[in-house]
Amino acid sequence: MGPTVEIARSLNRTRSAPLEYLLCIPGKDIRGKLISAFNEWLHLPDDKLAIVKEVIDRLHTASLLIDDIQDASRLRRGHPVAHDVFGVAQTINAANYAYFLQQKRLNEINDPRAFHIFTQALLDLHIGQGMDLYWRDALVCPTEAEYTRMVMYKTGGLFRLAVELMQIQSTTTTDLSRLVGLLGIIFQIRDDYMNLQSGIYAEKKGLMEDLTEGKFSYPVIHSIRADPDNTQLINILKQRSEDRAVKVRAVQYMESTGSFQYCREVLSGLMEQARGHVDELETLLGPNQEIHRILDLLQVDPPNVNPRP
Repeated sequence: MGPTVEIARSLNRTRSAPLEYLLCIPGKDIRGKLISAFNEWLHLPDDKLAIVKEVIDRLHTASLLIDDIQDASRLRRGHPVAHDVFGVAQTINAANYAYFLQQKRLNEINDPRAFHIFTQALLDLHIGQGMDLYWRDALVCPTEAEYTRMVMYKTGGLFRLAVELMQIQSTTTTDLSRLVGLLGIIFQIRDDYMNLQSGIYAEKKGLMEDLTEGKFSYPVIHSIRADPDNTQLINILKQRSEDRAVKVRAVQYMESTGSFQYCREVLSGLMEQARGHVDELETLLGPNQEIHRILDLLQVDPPNVNPRP
């Protein structure tokens, strides 16, 4: 192997190092599981399925690199964030490089619609992120409807991208967008809820990290709007505090406004809609146990109740 080839490989490792670092720290892989579940209906061969999975995985991982910088996070999946290891500049470059590298991989799908679908998904992702960042930095509490719109752009964007890339390669033409949208909203509200209620999240991402980031998450939005004259919670968000006692106080306040109970009720309603729609799709496309497993995975049980086996 000549020196030119070795130099090229070394440069590629350097470009991708922050991304590879995070890829080596396993996450929940909910998107990979979701892709496999939808393939029960779409029937892509393994080679085509692998391309979609890798594109989505790399895009998601790249977006996390940027998210952690924008949120000034310290932990990701229980490990130091990539920009604390490799520096901010190198991490931003690695994320942007990954976006374009996955765009190039669309040639392997060999369908001109793939480029448009990909571009729209990346635009949606950045629109949603822009909304989220604006609310946080301007200290503007959105409505629930505005929050849902943001989630459809941001979290739902990658979910839609995955299914749409699969569907243009499939003979199945049934509209799956409603289920994809429901899953995106369920996933994000659940994530917001668990960030403030789950000890596992504290170990992986830091104690009640959303409060330190000043994020207007779903329970925070409900709590602030439940009593607009009480400014305790919005002032805690403004401080971006890392103090445990302050964050515990914020959670206690949210409990007093019934915000976590409200989250559970909303999630229960959305889950009922999703399960009902899956039943409808199964009459058209056949049984799909993988989708039911995804829904079981996203189920939020009431406090002090053991989760499903």
